Amino acid sequence: MAKKEKKSKLEAKDNGTRNIVIGMIILVIVVGAITAITKNRTNSHATAPSAVATSDGYGIEFNKSAPVKVDFYEDFQCPHCRDFEAVNNTYINGLVTAGKIHAVYHPMSFIGPESILTAAASACASDQGKFLEMHKALYQNQPATENDGTWTNTKLVQLGQSLGITSSAYDNCVNKGQYINWVNNVENYAGSQNINSTPTVLINGKTLPQADYLDPVAFQAAFKAAGVK
Repeated sequence: MAKKEKKSKLEAKDNGTRNIVIGMIILVIVVGAITAITKNRTNSHATAPSAVATSDGYGIEFNKSAPVKVDFYEDFQCPHCRDFEAVNNTYINGLVTAGKIHAVYHPMSFIGPESILTAAASACASDQGKFLEMHKALYQNQPATENDGTWTNTKLVQLGQSLGITSSAYDNCVNKGQYINWVNNVENYAGSQNINSTPTVLINGKTLPQADYLDPVAFQAAFKAAGVK
């Protein structure tokens, strides 16, 4: 009888231990889920650049009334984006400055912390009317290694100054991380649209084939087919 009672106590102890372990596992899963949801939640109160419309996925836009809409999803640390820009930048900038396309730029940040810094700095430059110049300069000065410490607030302030940005508002914007939360919103929106590689270009909502990105003839033909002259 004593042995049976002792066995029952041991079983009860084992069951209690098992329940605790199960409870801890559930807690870890729940906490992980909450963390993931929080991380991917759009911050509707995030400060956004003046050229941004939330209806366009928080992208920096030009020529909203133009009939052909082109979305550019890029990461300033992405080597493929750098190559894409080297081939197509002159053509794209010409269309934007001539008002021929409704261009929406979505600076992404999945590569790492320096992607976040450069994306935020591009937004600060946008407020000063220098987004296209900053966009070009970031690719021209892209380091060979990602997240190697090249891009700091100090370097980004200096880069802005080299582009003719003299306003202290730009310096403060970069140093205070004014648009960091906005960058997160851009990344979350891109995820919601299943954008899983950079660069990605959409013309009137249709994704352009990756094979066309480094072929200027095919790339420009896609714009002409959409009605861009």
